[in-house]
Amino acid sequence: MEKFVITKRVNNEYQFNLKAGNGEIILTSEGYVQKASCLKGIESVKINAQEDARYDRRVAKNEKDYFVLKARNGEIIGKSQYYSSNSSMEAGILSVKKNAPTAEIVDETL
Repeated sequence: MEKFVITKRVNNEYQFNLKAGNGEIILTSEGYVQKASCLKGIESVKINAQEDARYDRRVAKNEKDYFVLKARNGEIIGKSQYYSSNSSMEAGILSVKKNAPTAEIVDETL
């Protein structure tokens, strides 16, 4: 089952990972000082995931494809892993579109 998993980084910031049903991480957030902000980030992913225009497709310095998901205000909500091909990246975007809206939230910081 797809889920958003909230964890704490070593610097005590909160972050979330969107995981597909197979457990693979398909989107990682920035760090948040407050858990409430992290939860707002998850809600923003759920809202923006369906709009293709919110995905910024990029190529890293190592020439791997990846994407970022942006909110309406242009702020980056989450970043994907690096992919070996453009088609793999597009499959990752489809996975976020499919999984994000109904994903449960699992808080591992409790």
